Amino acid sequence: MNEEKLLKDVENNPQIFGEIYEAFYKKIFGYVFRRTMDYDAAKDIAAETFFKAYTSIGKFKWRNISILYWLYRIATNELNKYFNSRKYLPESLNRIQEEYGFDITDYSNAESERILLEEELKKHREFMSINVLIKKLDIRYQEVISLRYFEHKSIKEIAIILNKKEGTVKSLLSRGIDKLRENIKG
Repeated sequence: MNEEKLLKDVENNPQIFGEIYEAFYKKIFGYVFRRTMDYDAAKDIAAETFFKAYTSIGKFKWRNISILYWLYRIATNELNKYFNSRKYLPESLNRIQEEYGFDITDYSNAESERILLEEELKKHREFMSINVLIKKLDIRYQEVISLRYFEHKSIKEIAIILNKKEGTVKSLLSRGIDKLRENIKG
């Protein structure tokens, strides 16, 4: 997919945003689900991520950095809101439908997707026990560990997603792993 051309096409025809949604939804949803371990919350956060991307797509400037990294950044911000608040309240997706006549919600495969994801997680009990320990860490460590080990992102990619210097990402990753080791031993 030529993302630069796609961005230009979206400016002229907002309904083309569906191609971005189709291309990246599963990756963003998977990232959010692995962080929250809650299907319904992940669905809301992923939807909110794409809602915010859709409503601010004009602000995204092509700099040879994938749209996916921008979506990860938005999702990470939404996850921070989710983890820092008692009750996460995403903005209504109805606004997209009302203002732009475009519906990005497709629940046709939602239940089967949910079953597959939950079965996959049941098979990975070790992952779940580690994830409990990761959730005890400060959010900044959760972000870098999740992006590095669950999303398989490089240090450079994580730096782009989180808008941090590579050295900062390395430091956060190192400290986060040390703290995780302490929790495992502990």
